[in-house]
Amino acid sequence: MKTIFHKASNRGHADHGWLNAKHSFSFASYHDPSKVHFGLLRVLNDDIVAPGMGFGMHPHDNMEIVTIPLSGTLEHKDSMGNIGVIRPNEIQAMSAGSGLMHSEYNHSKTEEINLLQIWVFPKERNITPRYDQRIFSEEDKKGKFKTIVAPIKADDVMWINQDAYFSLGKFDSETSVDYKIQHKGNGAYIFVVEGEANIEGNKTGKRDAIGIWETDSINFKIATNSEVLVIEVPMN
Repeated sequence: MKTIFHKASNRGHADHGWLNAKHSFSFASYHDPSKVHFGLLRVLNDDIVAPGMGFGMHPHDNMEIVTIPLSGTLEHKDSMGNIGVIRPNEIQAMSAGSGLMHSEYNHSKTEEINLLQIWVFPKERNITPRYDQRIFSEEDKKGKFKTIVAPIKADDVMWINQDAYFSLGKFDSETSVDYKIQHKGNGAYIFVVEGEANIEGNKTGKRDAIGIWETDSINFKIATNSEVLVIEVPMN
């Protein structure tokens, strides 16, 4: 088993007034040669967007993009004709593929939105762009890791163009749980959304992250009520 620990306080930071962003990996003007990616995970941004503000129409291609609202409401529009609003417990997945334009705005005029935006390199290039959003209830994630994104087309997950799996879990304090690697050879980048946990002997708190690879199973000892995101990706 190999590990790498990323403290929340050591993330990149950019405050644009309307956008307060924390970057787990090099992004825009933030560059750390030791934090360019974890396997095929390229971006994990923890963004707070001011009311009514957001990202205007801009292009993407050949990237798998997953958006997870933590609080507030996000308005999405894209060049495929999709228009929608996503809220906490909803997940958005988009294959940029051969190319598309999209915008993301805070739908509220009075409250901030906090969201995670995650980019993963694709398995196949230049596929037809694709968009999806789905609701996953609190019960889906309670006391277990619920897979929300996977490389399969099924009713209870969202498809991703990569041998990657995203799983969310919400756990009570003083519990122990194991996460089993779902695709042989993958590693897992674990992001503690809320709470505290001991992950394979590493004490982690809110917004800390740990990358683990060359193992088939990962043990979590939950210290306080916690929400944990596991992003399992190929390592090369």
